[in-house]
Amino acid sequence: MTPTDPYRWRRIAAGVALMAGFAGVLFRLFTLQVLQAAELTEKADRQHRMSVMVEGGRGGIYDRQGKVLALNMEVPSVYGIPASLENPAGVARDLARVLHVRADEIERKLKREQKFVWIARKLDPEQGRSLERLSLEGIGTRMEGRRFYPKGPLLAHVLGFAGMDGQGLEGIERRYESYLRGETQKVILQRDALGRTVFPKGLNEQGPAPGHSLTLTIDEVIQYIAEKELDEAVTNARAKGGVVLVMEPRTGAVLAMAVSPKFDPNSMNGLTPDRWRNRALTDAYEPGSTMKVITAAAALEEKVMGPGTLINGENGQFSAAGRNIHDHEKLGWMTFAQMVQKSSNIGAAKTGMALGEERLYRYLKAFGFGERTEVDLPGEAAGLVRDAKDWGRQSLASVAFGQEIGVTPMQLLNAVSAIANGGWLMKPYVVSEIRDGKGTVVAQAGPQIRRRVISAETAQALTAILEGVVTHGTGAKAALAGFRVAGKTGTAQKIDPQTGRYSPTLFVASFVGYLPAEDPRLAILVVVDEPRTEQWGGTIAAPVFRRVAEQALPYLGVSSKSPIKLARADGRDEVERTGAEVRLVQVALAGDPS
Repeated sequence: MTPTDPYRWRRIAAGVALMAGFAGVLFRLFTLQVLQAAELTEKADRQHRMSVMVEGGRGGIYDRQGKVLALNMEVPSVYGIPASLENPAGVARDLARVLHVRADEIERKLKREQKFVWIARKLDPEQGRSLERLSLEGIGTRMEGRRFYPKGPLLAHVLGFAGMDGQGLEGIERRYESYLRGETQKVILQRDALGRTVFPKGLNEQGPAPGHSLTLTIDEVIQYIAEKELDEAVTNARAKGGVVLVMEPRTGAVLAMAVSPKFDPNSMNGLTPDRWRNRALTDAYEPGSTMKVITAAAALEEKVMGPGTLINGENGQFSAAGRNIHDHEKLGWMTFAQMVQKSSNIGAAKTGMALGEERLYRYLKAFGFGERTEVDLPGEAAGLVRDAKDWGRQSLASVAFGQEIGVTPMQLLNAVSAIANGGWLMKPYVVSEIRDGKGTVVAQAGPQIRRRVISAETAQALTAILEGVVTHGTGAKAALAGFRVAGKTGTAQKIDPQTGRYSPTLFVASFVGYLPAEDPRLAILVVVDEPRTEQWGGTIAAPVFRRVAEQALPYLGVSSKSPIKLARADGRDEVERTGAEVRLVQVALAGDPS
């Protein structure tokens, strides 16, 4: 019989405990490896990886000749991983010296309970190089696209601008945001062997697809000419601002849209919306005598007037529905054509009364007043045309010569372009083509007719009358040697916001026209707001029209070499022009009522 082992039960207990321990370990391994495998894998991924949304580069914008107007530049943005920082205050001080930002602001970001924080976005390249030299733990840089406008203020009101996150906020950038913005892609950030968080290698080369590019109808050269001449006119007249629009009357394609005052979309700090508002589309004004073009078109189309119809100017003073209407000079009997050429308010009022409220209102609407032109830019206003049933006793006469109605510059030029092209109201447009990141054309725009507003015969007759405005009327300073010019001056009093009445000192001077009159290639509108030196459209705006046209036409290859005979609308006199001189048979008017 074997003697009793005093340690036997201890060994048994130890063995059982050991087996129980192994069983516990095996159960724990089974739990971790099988039962909780998916959950723990996901948790590990969350600890070692995180997702960040990254966008492809924003598409470029080009003028009609392919010149770059807006593009993306790759610049560094700096980010931080708060969990990787041992001394946020010290890191913040180091970053502050490079970023020129207060250290306490950076420190607050670095102490957030977040896995990833942007510290500064879209820095100058030199700042990015300085950050790389610092080589701070938990701090990294990522290249991002920053919008850049290489021409500075040129075309700024049309292009608009994009925000820090690459979203279009104004102008073309906003209107075509869905095309310009690149694709969004989720990117997984990973930690390297030293615990530093990095973007995956090759992201820049194989990242999300870039946005589409836009080709505009705008011509950079004509835009430069328009802005230069407008700036000079505004400065010389000590004016509040102004607009110059250039359009192809046959197609509705906008070649230039100059707005003053200007701004630089590369430097938006401190600017208010009033500075970047596109006044060519947003600001309605009383057009004054340029509206006589529409009144005349309606009268000719309805045959209530003909070029030779006689109208009594009442020696410069006339009462209509209790309102005294005055002309700049004392005019007696004159033809309908002379009424337009001398810009008689009395003659226009009588023409309006001959038409009647319903017919005049119908033509205003037909020419597009009181509704948006639908140009492909944001912020366009509809202007103001009250329904005929809401007109007062004096409204018919007032509207006929451009009061009690609000129009935008785009509306007015588009309406006059309908006369230039033979009676078709077009839809103006700014973007002609859209291409994807591979250069494939995905969309194109072209001429779109909205409706016919007058007959070709009426347009031709009115063009002859408007030529007389330039050859021997109020628009003599718009005359361009070698070309037939049709146009109309306008001088409109503004409402004084203090009194609610027409101001004796605040005016809008304008000129609208097209050329060559026999085959119009360009329609141009010049508006100068609140000139301080002189007030007349014929002396302030008409010369700007001429200077823009005399530079733009040769650039477009339009020339006039052979003599052209111009017949006056009333059939009495002729004008002979060559490329070298302008010989007027009848001396231009000494005064300029509009």
